[in-house]
Amino acid sequence: MTDTAHRQQAPAEEKYAAQLTFLSAIDTSPRPAGWQLSPERVVDFLCGTDGESIRAPAAAKLPADFHRSMKLEAKFVGPRSLVERCVVTLAGERGLLLVGQPGTAKSMLGELLSAAISGTSALTIQGTAGASEDHLRYGWNYAMLLDQGPRPEALVPSPVLTGMKQGALVRIEEITRCLPEVQDALISILSERRLMIPELSGEAGSVFAAPGFNLIATANLRDRGVSEMSAALKRRFNFETVMPISDPQQEVQLVGDRSRAVLQESGITPEVDQRLLEILVTTFRDLRDGRTDEGWSVERPAAVMSTAEAVTVAAAITRQGAFFASQKDPVSLVPGYLLGVVFKDNSDDRDRLLAYWDGPVRRRSESDSLWKRMYDLRHVLEDAELEI
Repeated sequence: MTDTAHRQQAPAEEKYAAQLTFLSAIDTSPRPAGWQLSPERVVDFLCGTDGESIRAPAAAKLPADFHRSMKLEAKFVGPRSLVERCVVTLAGERGLLLVGQPGTAKSMLGELLSAAISGTSALTIQGTAGASEDHLRYGWNYAMLLDQGPRPEALVPSPVLTGMKQGALVRIEEITRCLPEVQDALISILSERRLMIPELSGEAGSVFAAPGFNLIATANLRDRGVSEMSAALKRRFNFETVMPISDPQQEVQLVGDRSRAVLQESGITPEVDQRLLEILVTTFRDLRDGRTDEGWSVERPAAVMSTAEAVTVAAAITRQGAFFASQKDPVSLVPGYLLGVVFKDNSDDRDRLLAYWDGPVRRRSESDSLWKRMYDLRHVLEDAELEI
């Protein structure tokens, strides 16, 4: 077993290794060529089993220390139908492009799909303006190239080339941050399932994708126009939009679970305050949606008020309470951390935050003691305004 004690975060295939081993052992459904699990079991792995246990058939060969039944928790919070469509797309050898607002777990969805289908999520490319075709195709060991000329041993494969040879999924994060001419290096790979290496002769000059190879790319809707994808490349992907969590209680549960996991990974075990979670998620949802559940309009900040940001804030506030014994009221820290979130994009968001305090927060404070506590903290925002 891989030692993960000295890692801040283990990849999904290691974090959930026991579940993947169990599912593989009991999986009797047909599997697409090159897949570690059947489509049905991939969806079970991501979406969980709603508290029901999966029992291993008597003939299933499990490691000696494994139980014969297992419950699977939901690792991705979202419609099961979305995950099913993603799995069907990948089984049909179509590229999958996950789009949505920042912080909607697109990258996590891609990582979980890769871990369940290919057994590894390591074949990943981070899209940036500095990415070149070499990142998507191949490069060269130039010392060896100059000494011995072009030969397979001098080739430096990209994750895409490695995935083609191994028959594995490859992830490309933020594909629209790559320049269009770099993106278009994927067109022939997705259509022909082959990568040509003109510098090499014979069979070595043509690499055919092994069964199981495919691409999962992500793109933020806010990045539209950064490097617009060509129509030819778009046609080779199926687009799936990952939406923010619609159910408030489900989001509260997710933020609590994720923030606890973040704290445990850093060696901190205090429980995350439930009042903090509820008020934090409500505030983030109001500012993100531009409207409260009561129907009051809210001016949305330019900053991304995502679930991922809420997890970060909840973990940070709880961590501060653990580090500083005098800090007994986690709610009192909310305004300061909210300022840290909204100041990332536009200083005018401070005024929008004050307007939110003077609107929904004030109205709720008239009938709710917790929101009264929040409204009494308005001076934190005012003081910050004076300091800037």
